[in-house]
Amino acid sequence: MAYIYQTSTMGEAHIRVALVARGFADLLVHRVNSLGLAHGDALWFITKDKQLATSWLFFTSPGMADVKICFVDSYGEAGWQTPHSFKGRFGY
Repeated sequence: MAYIYQTSTMGEAHIRVALVARGFADLLVHRVNSLGLAHGDALWFITKDKQLATSWLFFTSPGMADVKICFVDSYGEAGWQTPHSFKGRFGY
């Protein structure tokens, strides 16, 4: 389950991410509207509650990012595009 909180400071983030074009993304992400639909690394429920979140993210430039992501419109497109050391780190 990927419950995502966006932090405003890099120091408190678990993972630094950058928004990039689809062809440059490590991970394609689909945003879901309920907790029950969040699953794995690619289906994100974005929350304002720090305590609920499984990962705290800071959005930064591609050069500073741990993971490059692109938001997609469908469940079927979402997922890892490349083998990555952060696989499994967005949820629990």
